[in-house]
Amino acid sequence: MITKTKIVARYAETDKMGIVHHSVYPIWYEVGRTDFIKRFGTNYSTLEEAGMMMPLINLTCHYGLPAKYEDELIVETKLLKLSCGKITFGYSVYKQPANILIGSGTTEHGFVDSNTFKPINIKKFMPKLFNELKDSIE
Repeated sequence: MITKTKIVARYAETDKMGIVHHSVYPIWYEVGRTDFIKRFGTNYSTLEEAGMMMPLINLTCHYGLPAKYEDELIVETKLLKLSCGKITFGYSVYKQPANILIGSGTTEHGFVDSNTFKPINIKKFMPKLFNELKDSIE
C-alpha cells in the first residue's frame, strides 16, 4: 500500500535562497507516515494511549531537485520492513503537476512501551495491527 499526501511548501519552510530547507523533509515524512497509519483505522494518539510509542531510530534523506515556496508536492509513503520490534517506512517526494521526483528517504522506528520506553513486541501487543501492516508491504 502506498499513501499519497498533498503538501504545499510554506514560506516559513524556505531558506534565504527561497528553497525549502533540508530540515523540512523529515517533517513532511512525518505527515506522510501519520496519513499512512490512519489508513489502518488508528492514529499515533490512540497507539500511545494503548501503551505503545514509535521513537525514531534512523533517518535517511536524499535531496535531488529543490522545492520552493508554494510548490505543490505529493509525499508517497509505504512500508518497507516490519519486524516484531521495528518498522521502516520509505518516502518519495514529487513536485506537481509534472510528478517529478525531487527527494526520497526512510525512517526506522522501534516499538516501545509508552511508560517505560522498553522495547515491546508489536506482534504480541497489537497482533491485528501487526498483521494488517505486514499485509500492506508491497
